[in-house]
Amino acid sequence: MNKTSLMTLDSEAVKNNIQFLKKKIGSKVKLSSVVKANAYGHGIEHLVPVLEEAGVDHFSVFSFDEALRVRQCTKLAPTILIMGWIGNEDLARAINYGFEFFVFSLERLQLTFNVAKAQKCSAKIHLEAETGMNRSGLNMKELKKAISIIKADPKHFELAGFCTHLSGAESISNHLRIQKQLKKYSKMLAMLENEQLTPRYKHVANSAATFVFPKARFDLVRIGIMQYGFWSSAETFIHYIQNQKTKEDPLQRILSWKSRVMAIKNVITGEFIGYGIYYLAQSDIKTALVPIGYACGYSRSLSNKGRVLISGHRCSVIGLVNMNMIIVDITNVPDVAEGDEVVIIGKQGDLEIKVSAFSNISDELNYEVLAHLPGDIERRVV
Repeated sequence: MNKTSLMTLDSEAVKNNIQFLKKKIGSKVKLSSVVKANAYGHGIEHLVPVLEEAGVDHFSVFSFDEALRVRQCTKLAPTILIMGWIGNEDLARAINYGFEFFVFSLERLQLTFNVAKAQKCSAKIHLEAETGMNRSGLNMKELKKAISIIKADPKHFELAGFCTHLSGAESISNHLRIQKQLKKYSKMLAMLENEQLTPRYKHVANSAATFVFPKARFDLVRIGIMQYGFWSSAETFIHYIQNQKTKEDPLQRILSWKSRVMAIKNVITGEFIGYGIYYLAQSDIKTALVPIGYACGYSRSLSNKGRVLISGHRCSVIGLVNMNMIIVDITNVPDVAEGDEVVIIGKQGDLEIKVSAFSNISDELNYEVLAHLPGDIERRVV
């Protein structure tokens, strides 16, 4: 466990966000909590139990390994849906554990049939349709073939869902493309239902689509970034807020990230600081060394740009971000001592460093910043 810094997760913020989301989607739509990429960097083992306490009973992950992690830290036997990778060697266990999973190719469907038949059971599948993103899923011709395979031996399949993925609902530039996708999805769904194959859940919407395209909610929505307190984009937030009386953000950030001052040094005018000639002291300055770096998810692109909070002051990161350390200018911060708190993400007094501060400086998406946070940093639920 990396104890050079600490991340805290606010359980009340989780409950607030889930409450808000459930209220907006309504009681007839299932909320699937997307916890892939280590729960967007928050930590599956720490966050999933809190989500479960907040009333979540359906989780979506990318891989079989993530599904196992969710299974091991839940108490109420929720539905676990694998949207991506299951190695052939793990398919039998996935079926045996009752995991639901996307079937995005005829090869995967045939293999699923073979494994389910050998185990004398049925596999809980979600047929994924290719509607225009051109990434994964069955096209029209393949869907017809899939229908034939399922109808030939239906006892080995449970059609838990019919789904697709929209190509960027968070941006208005994609709206025409998404409208075409929704029309194609509806056409393919009709083809499925005309063959008396009715999926338990019809689902296409992620966080952005849930708010921008309400008709795309169908029976289930896959909510990722919003449950963590972030809007998919500024456009999505504006789309929501423009018709609201209260213009405050209803979502609350869950994650805070803090470290400590490791050492303090005085540097005289004309000296370079850190590697190379990236930062030259223009006057006598005082610096603090903080034990985080790009190995901890603090991007190297924040060199000479990043900010942290120390003793209620906003302080600049100077010089190159190292693998395990950053250097911070504390010249104008009185009485800083070794061991003092350093806020990397979160609040200190009246000041706050947001994840968006990272993404705005480094051109990384919020998703990237969060997903890059290493799993070995200590996390605590508060």
